[in-house]
Amino acid sequence: MSPKPARTLTFKCKACNKPVTVFLQKVSACSHIQPYLGACVCVEPYRHATGAADAVNSFKLSLDGGWRHHH
Repeated sequence: MSPKPARTLTFKCKACNKPVTVFLQKVSACSHIQPYLGACVCVEPYRHATGAADAVNSFKLSLDGGWRHHH
């Protein structure tokens, strides 16, 4: 059994260099991807994900918030 992903992660904003906290998003019981979303205080959106490379790339490139992982 793999360890549970962290519920939050913190990065530096690429726009203003302030800390940005991203929150684990609810996904199916699949382990292919663990998506995270957040926004900086400068309103810059931030996406991060861990897991299968194709699913991670698809998530990071989606801009509308309607991304879903399908098998």
